[in-house]
Amino acid sequence: MRLNDNLLGAALMTCCVLAYVLNDAVMKLLFADIDFFQAIFLRGLVSLPPLLVLALMTRTLLQKYSAKNQLLMIIRILAEIGTTVTFLTALKHMPLANVTAILQSLPLAITMAAAIFLGERVGWRRWSAICLGFTGVLIIIRPGLAGFNSYSLLALAAVLLLTVREISTRQLDNKIPTVTVALSTTLGITAFAALMLIGDEWAEINFVSWSLIIAAAAAVTVATLLSVVAMRTGDIGFVSPFRYTSLIGAIGLGILLFGEWPDGITLLGAFIIAFAGIYSLYREQLFNKNV
Repeated sequence: MRLNDNLLGAALMTCCVLAYVLNDAVMKLLFADIDFFQAIFLRGLVSLPPLLVLALMTRTLLQKYSAKNQLLMIIRILAEIGTTVTFLTALKHMPLANVTAILQSLPLAITMAAAIFLGERVGWRRWSAICLGFTGVLIIIRPGLAGFNSYSLLALAAVLLLTVREISTRQLDNKIPTVTVALSTTLGITAFAALMLIGDEWAEINFVSWSLIIAAAAAVTVATLLSVVAMRTGDIGFVSPFRYTSLIGAIGLGILLFGEWPDGITLLGAFIIAFAGIYSLYREQLFNKNV
């Protein structure tokens, strides 16, 4: 039975990360036709109704929380807004596979932040994996070399902001429903995009663009829900490594939709990041078993 749970969890995690990559690819296509913030606003506008219905059905729309949880929620929303802007800006100007590969350093960044700010114990092996993983990031970014793209620094900034988001999420009361967190975040991003559109000329949206907006909204909503279900199905040590299948999806969609063929250096950096992340997770599971 445990094997079946693990296989199901792995399948859900694979579908989750591929849905995220699909969202990224569709947004990259949208940016070629409509304004950056207009695309973000419309995606949020389409994503909100299902979340509102779900919140109403679960009676979690209007609830009171402590001052600490309110502050953490605000920090999380601000971090999510910053992540959306930095990540999608980098995505607009960089190959899909490169941005996705840099984002795979997130678990390592979270481990490092948890050790520094939350006092979680991290042994020298996991610290070595963290250093190795960020070496892979540097290989992809190539600072000071001919292949350097300044927008890769925004992708790295997105990783840092995502780390803030995840750390603040860890500190939230577990009783706060997932749909409440998702709804508040989506509202924050949509409202921010609306503010950024004030005074801008509204581009006409054709049928193709609307189709892409709906596809992006559906993909990001499905991915968010699957991410929760996947981590609750099977053993985390078995399920989590399947998040790195997003690299395969990003490379495939990059080639298919944009003609972006990753070079050998990018593939090397991506492999190093994935290896370091999986090894760090393996060491964490060993540590938890011995505690």
